[in-house]
Amino acid sequence: MWEKALDWFGFGVHGHDHGGHGHDDHGPHGHTHGVIDATIATTDRGIWAVKWSFVILAVTAALQIVVVMLSGSVALLADTIHNVADATTAIPLWIAFVLVRRKPTRAFTYGLGRVEDLAGIIIVLIILASALVAGYEAINRLFNPQPVRFLGWLAVAGVIGFLGNEAVAVFRIRVGRQINSAALVADGYHARTDGLTSLAVVAGAAGVWLGLPLADPIIGLLITVAIFAIVWQSARSVLTRMLDGVEPGLVGEIHHAADHVAGIERVADVKARWLGHKLHVDVEIAVNDGLLLAAANNIAASLKAELFAHIPALDVATVRFAEPETEAGHHHAPDPFLVDRKLASGLLEIVGTPQGERMRLRLSRHAEGLRANVAIERMDGAVESLPLSPVGGDHHYLQSLVAPAEPHEFSARLQLAAGPDTEDLPFAMAEPEGHHHERAHG
Repeated sequence: MWEKALDWFGFGVHGHDHGGHGHDDHGPHGHTHGVIDATIATTDRGIWAVKWSFVILAVTAALQIVVVMLSGSVALLADTIHNVADATTAIPLWIAFVLVRRKPTRAFTYGLGRVEDLAGIIIVLIILASALVAGYEAINRLFNPQPVRFLGWLAVAGVIGFLGNEAVAVFRIRVGRQINSAALVADGYHARTDGLTSLAVVAGAAGVWLGLPLADPIIGLLITVAIFAIVWQSARSVLTRMLDGVEPGLVGEIHHAADHVAGIERVADVKARWLGHKLHVDVEIAVNDGLLLAAANNIAASLKAELFAHIPALDVATVRFAEPETEAGHHHAPDPFLVDRKLASGLLEIVGTPQGERMRLRLSRHAEGLRANVAIERMDGAVESLPLSPVGGDHHYLQSLVAPAEPHEFSARLQLAAGPDTEDLPFAMAEPEGHHHERAHG
């Protein structure tokens, strides 16, 4: 019995079973009255569920309003306002869906997605005004008691509120499990909890019937407190999005998506913002400097695919490459030499290390067992040989053990070998104009 009760409120095993496990299970989900969760708005089935939830709660509130006018119950008035607040959560979504279809203009280059936030603010203000009215009426009845009439109808109205919320709960949970939406399932359990607020009206009617006339305004005050909690929660959510805030777990989800992509050395920066119920993400990543453009673009495309798989509400993903980190001591080094041959592809450059300047070959592709050597041809006819060895056991970074001798301007050959195959690549390096090299040997 206890397990069934927990499951009914969403704390049992089935309350967390959404019909499967996918990337959505990682994502940022939540419920607020002022904003429809974006993960619900990404499917036609989810939007359909929200629309019918609105219809059910609107009919429920309309029936309660009739009894409010007949009975004069402030408890039922507060509960009616509570149900209206839940019903109106669909309005920002509908407004946004109508306006977001309009194409961007020169004045509104991102479109009109922000209208949803504006509608959310208006709804919060309406709920706040209604809560103030309900609170005023409840306090006034405490000091100036008035008879509550039609107690039977009042109890029926409370039951109607409960049944309306329960119908919405069953509907949202069922559809949420069908489309694997954790957010819609959570909304369903929230509506189920709201149904208990309506049952409090029945308790208030019973108290008045038992000779406790203050039971009605006391219940009204308690429900008013719940409405103020809705106002606070909704205002915080709407204002956060208007100020380009996102759910705390979203940045972690973006990093999690990047962990699935080979070739990303680190995520340098992450920015995200909501435009209505659509999410825009800007990610800056660092990759191997020696990668060819096509290989780097493939990594960016793979990251975009992972982001869309992990974040259902994602609409636009922009991936940028971070600038290579400047290494001390080689700001005046020659421009790197692009290597693109059968045995290897990458960049050959002079870099600064804690031990001094070194020749380094950063590889994006290489043959098995690759060996590399830089042969520098000096002015006196001598040949300076700099063998390149893996750095820290990483075969994508081959580096010399000593610095190249002076000057920084020279002609050389990159000698590559792998098994019986060899390649000899002539190249030249020249120090950038305006720089003078200070001798640095390791």
